[in-house]
Amino acid sequence: MASESNDEAFAALTRRHLDSAYRLAWAILNDTGDADDATQDAFALAWRNRRSLRDPARFDAWFGRILVNVCRQRLRQRSRQLTKWLDIEAGPAISDAGQPTSDRDAISRAMVRLDADHRIVVILRYWADLTVEEIAARLDVPAGTVKSRLHYALRSLRPRLEDHR
Repeated sequence: MASESNDEAFAALTRRHLDSAYRLAWAILNDTGDADDATQDAFALAWRNRRSLRDPARFDAWFGRILVNVCRQRLRQRSRQLTKWLDIEAGPAISDAGQPTSDRDAISRAMVRLDADHRIVVILRYWADLTVEEIAARLDVPAGTVKSRLHYALRSLRPRLEDHR
């Protein structure tokens, strides 16, 4: 009986976090289909491992780690696939009347070129607004590693974004 109530509580927690989980997966993967699949896979994995969640108040961090790891795995699988890159550096073919849209496109193009670990720390820091310590805990790496990844990711992004301007 207690197990059923725990399962119901876990199901309620996951329903509450579905939208934010999808948005984070989309921000990391930049693809709606992959974000759907990653979110579903992360929730399925969390369900299978729900007994390892000791403190329901820490669900965000616990589930966030699962989701980020699923996204990282998808990014790595993508990088192993043989793909033909389109020339997206050429920019839009039409007049750019909306600078904010153009800026978002430039950021997206630059982010796609980052490797999985660098992209994830940038998304968690600047999109999810997590601190370096929170990111370190979520990724299970030292804070210095997070700082280093942020440094190198931003160093890689800067010239690409300056070229856009």
